Amino acid sequence: MTNYKVTNPATGTVEKEFPEATDDELNAVLDRAAATFDTWSKTAAEERATLLNKVADLYAQRKDDLAMIITREMGKPVKQARGELDIVIDIYRYYAKNGPAYLADEPIEDTKHGTAYIQSEPYGVLLGIMPWNFPYYQVARFAAPNLMIGNTVLLKHAGICPESAQAMEQIFHDAGFPTGAYTNVYASTDQVADVIIPHPQLQGVSLTGSDGAGAAVAAKAGEYVKKVVLELGGNDPFLVLDRQILPKAVKGALYGRMSNAGQACNAAKRIIVLEELYDEFVDQLSASVNSLELADPAEEDTFIGPMSSASAAEGLHEQVQDAIAQGATVHAGGDFDARGGAWYQPTMLTGITPEMRAYSEELFGPVAMVYKVKDENEAIAMANDSPYGLSAAVMASDVEHARRVGERLETGMVYINEPASTSAELPFGGVKRSGIGRELGRYGMEEFVNKRLMKFAN
Repeated sequence: MTNYKVTNPATGTVEKEFPEATDDELNAVLDRAAATFDTWSKTAAEERATLLNKVADLYAQRKDDLAMIITREMGKPVKQARGELDIVIDIYRYYAKNGPAYLADEPIEDTKHGTAYIQSEPYGVLLGIMPWNFPYYQVARFAAPNLMIGNTVLLKHAGICPESAQAMEQIFHDAGFPTGAYTNVYASTDQVADVIIPHPQLQGVSLTGSDGAGAAVAAKAGEYVKKVVLELGGNDPFLVLDRQILPKAVKGALYGRMSNAGQACNAAKRIIVLEELYDEFVDQLSASVNSLELADPAEEDTFIGPMSSASAAEGLHEQVQDAIAQGATVHAGGDFDARGGAWYQPTMLTGITPEMRAYSEELFGPVAMVYKVKDENEAIAMANDSPYGLSAAVMASDVEHARRVGERLETGMVYINEPASTSAELPFGGVKRSGIGRELGRYGMEEFVNKRLMKFAN
């Protein structure tokens, strides 16, 4: 029985199944990736850049078909799916354009007794373990910089995204990458732990997923002294600091929380509002949430559709019901849609207290939580009262005021007067249980490289 299935969350129908690899097949893939690394790592950076641009071209040519694949796999509204692919295209083009310069030798100034510089050399065979919520984007931010560096990669995608995983491998093949440079593997969790990570040819692991999964992978990689990059969960605060910014804040909170059915690690999960604005904000946001209509994700105008799976909706519902049972107020939603399965109502809660699971756990779905605080210092304290530290948004009409508040937040990223987002040039990553390392931008090319010192005597 395979774990790799396309189960359309809009209908609950299993549309395709894909067989898992055997241990022998995985070992062969790793050996081939290592053999390819010996030649791929020695190609010119400009040659790698040319191939990355071809990958971008193919994503652009196949955008509509690729978008429909993830709409079927994990329920992303098709318009948002195409938007994800636009970012993916930008990422591959970004590294094609900037990668060669990022890999240039770096002189060490004022070297005593001679000269020295640092080389950025390929690291080796890498494993990427990627989640389902942004099936193409998550892969691009791992694969693009590392292929540009000259590493070879294996990609283990989420079990519900086997068709998009297959489509991505085909793109690299059609773009002209050598066999073994990028390989999709349908591997089980046990095979990752027992076959792939221990393999002597594997040099590093990049995982995007839950903090629990990250801890397990880091522990296993640590046994074999292999580097990890971990992009994990978030419980991101969205601070609203004055009345003048209110219309923009309401709009930003709605989009920042409900886009992709709330299934984003950097979504606006905890909306923190000063008490003099609170009632007005709650009225406006609850009206907006109540106005959202669940619709077929394959329809062009759909903003919010089903969650990725019935099990994901069930887990979210347990968290919501725990909060309600302990006194949280429901302003919108709070239950499954009449269609059941993966269809969960856009929800808004207030009155969340530390005793509730929703206070400290990540709610990965369309649930907005609004908190009232007496002043700015309490807002900052609440924002930092989390085991996570991925991103934050600060909404204030005085931009300098917002900047000063943002500098007091314990996060890897702060967005001023906009919900957290992403772009090819912006480094992505967090602190605390939100992970280790950075992806995208220049920093995306500084994780899995051998920073080799070259020193010359006088």
